[in-house]
Amino acid sequence: MHSYEKLLLANKAWAREQKVIDPEFFDRLSSQQAPEFLWIGCSDSRVPADKITGTDPGEIFVHRNIANLVVSADINLLSVLQYAVEVLKVKHIIVCGHYGCGGVKAAMSPTYYGIINQWIKNIKDIYQANRAEVDSKPTEEERVNRLVELNVIEQVTNVARTSIVQKAWAERNGPQLHGWVYGLNNGLINPICEMDAGSLNDDLYTFKNL
Repeated sequence: MHSYEKLLLANKAWAREQKVIDPEFFDRLSSQQAPEFLWIGCSDSRVPADKITGTDPGEIFVHRNIANLVVSADINLLSVLQYAVEVLKVKHIIVCGHYGCGGVKAAMSPTYYGIINQWIKNIKDIYQANRAEVDSKPTEEERVNRLVELNVIEQVTNVARTSIVQKAWAERNGPQLHGWVYGLNNGLINPICEMDAGSLNDDLYTFKNL
């Protein structure tokens, strides 16, 4: 049996079990989507949003990319963000990185990775701006993990700076933004920052005339 065939069998088993547990589950799920959360996470296969938060399908709207970046030129991310904020009207946006992130580690080296280098340049810029603090850590693991945290903080700020979120903050005083880091070694989420609606103290990005 091929590995992908095991996935299909597991899917059938899961669907059967779900119907036994909750016979109306798929009827409800197919009729509407009303998640409270948008999750912007890393593509790393070890950090699935639903598994590590114990949530069911339909509870979290998810976007993932390498190193959980929020880039102003990324039309994919912006489309997800706009749909989540303006159509689904999510109450919370979570940017979740993870300790030991390979993308962050790659950004700290001069190694050539092809097109990936263009993507992780965004992290290199964060590293450059915080190099003294990051390099003061005694071990490579601690240096990488501190940059992981700084990257999450920066991406939460990037979310807040988008016109999508600024418009929502002006119109409905939400959503709330959260920066989390997941620990692969213990399975726990470390909340490291939070932003309430209207808390971005920068007139350059804030809408005043809506």
